Amino acid sequence: MYTPTAFAEDSLQARHGLIQAYPLGMLIVPSVPSADLVPFALYPDEGAAGLGVLRAHVARANPAWQALAAQGDCLVAFQGPQAYVSPSWYPSKAVNHKQVPTWNYAMVQVRGTARVVQDAAWLRRLLADLTALHEGALPQPWSMADAPADFIDGLLKAIVGIEIPVAAITGKWKVSQNRSAADAAGVAAGLRSVAGTPGQDAAAMAALVAARAPSVKPD
Repeated sequence: MYTPTAFAEDSLQARHGLIQAYPLGMLIVPSVPSADLVPFALYPDEGAAGLGVLRAHVARANPAWQALAAQGDCLVAFQGPQAYVSPSWYPSKAVNHKQVPTWNYAMVQVRGTARVVQDAAWLRRLLADLTALHEGALPQPWSMADAPADFIDGLLKAIVGIEIPVAAITGKWKVSQNRSAADAAGVAAGLRSVAGTPGQDAAAMAALVAARAPSVKPD
């Protein structure tokens, strides 16, 4: 991932935080090649490199796991908030008009060598972890115990687990850090004004710009 110095995110906590907030990762297996959206669970305190471990599962019918079993190298991309940025939001546009549109975004990319897991007990623990992560905050959380045991057993036979000890993790936060404080403030205000635009995360991006750009007050 091309990452200019101004946009590099060096905080492991921030990179882990994006994965946990946006766990639907793009699993890219170069040997196929293939790219699949897969929900991952991050175990930040595990892994020999001290960078965490990712675990997920895919359908047994998905050839990606067979490719990983043969050659485990893979890339997982996690896309955080993203939004279009209009040059009209820059106060500097009124001065020299030398401004053009751009796109702000935050992304984390993970590289590692995957291990394929077919053990039913391991898969059951992973499903329990994923369920707890995504159901825990709901008013009426679903539990694996809500489904018949034989039904869950049948589903376990239809999936294959993937474990990726994180060997490298790169973060890119392109959130107007390369602009002046006035322009960054204009971007944050502009994004707040279009919050709710379909296909974008304008409100979340406005918060990132305010957090990262100098002298920009949060909304």
